Amino acid sequence: MLLEVSDIHVHYGKIAALKGVSIAVDTGEIVALIGANGAGKTTTLKTISGLRPLTSGQITFDGRDISRMPGHRRVVAGLGQAPEGRGIFPGMTVQENLLMGSYARRGKNKDSELDEVFGLFPRLAERRSQFGGTMSGGEQQMLAIGRALMAKPKVLLLDEPSMGLAPLLVAQIFTIIEEINRRGTTVLLVEQNAAQALRLAHRAYVLETGRVVKSAAGADLLSDPDVQNAYLGGDLGAESAS
Repeated sequence: MLLEVSDIHVHYGKIAALKGVSIAVDTGEIVALIGANGAGKTTTLKTISGLRPLTSGQITFDGRDISRMPGHRRVVAGLGQAPEGRGIFPGMTVQENLLMGSYARRGKNKDSELDEVFGLFPRLAERRSQFGGTMSGGEQQMLAIGRALMAKPKVLLLDEPSMGLAPLLVAQIFTIIEEINRRGTTVLLVEQNAAQALRLAHRAYVLETGRVVKSAAGADLLSDPDVQNAYLGGDLGAESAS
C-alpha cells in the first residue's frame, strides 16, 4: 500500500477525536472518507499531513514511517493537501498562489507544473493575474486544488472540495478529480456529498465518532441500506445507485 494509517488515536486536549482509525490507500486509487460532521474525517487528513500530532498509532507512506515527520517534510515526500475552506492567499494573484504550492520544490523549473494546472483549470489560466480573494468560490476551490498539485504529490488529500458550491460546479470539480486520478495521482477524498464521493471512489470508509465502522468498494457502500439511510437520504440513495 502507498499510504497506511494503522490504529491512530488523536486527541484535542482530553477529547478523543480519533479512536483507532485504520485506513489504506493503494497507488492509483481514489479512496473516500464519508461520515457525519464531527466523525473525524478532517482530523484524519490533518493527522496524515502532519497538522495534528498522533497520540498513538502509525502512519506509513511510500514504505516509510512518517508518524513523527514534520508536515513540511511530508509535502516533500509526496503528500499534498487542499484543505477544507480552501485556504488560499487572498492578497496574492492566482499565479503567485500556485507558485506557493511549489515552494517545497525549490530550485526546480515550475513552468511544466503551471502548464499542467492551467490545462486542468483553464479558468485559472485566464485569471492568472487576478487576486485570489476576488474570485468566486468555485474558482477558489480550483485554485486550492491546483496549488496542491504544484508540489507534484503522490497522494492528493482533498477535504470537502464541493463545500458551498452550486450543483453545476460540484459536478465539474468531481470530473476534475477523476481526471487528476486518471493522470496518475492517487486521491484520498473527504466529502460531505456522500453519493458523489461513493460514485467516484474505488473504495471508501465510513467514520462515526472517530472510528471506522464500514469499509468496502464505493459502489457497494452506495447500495448499502445502512449507508443509504444515514448519508444518502434513504430511498434517494437507491435511486442514486441506479
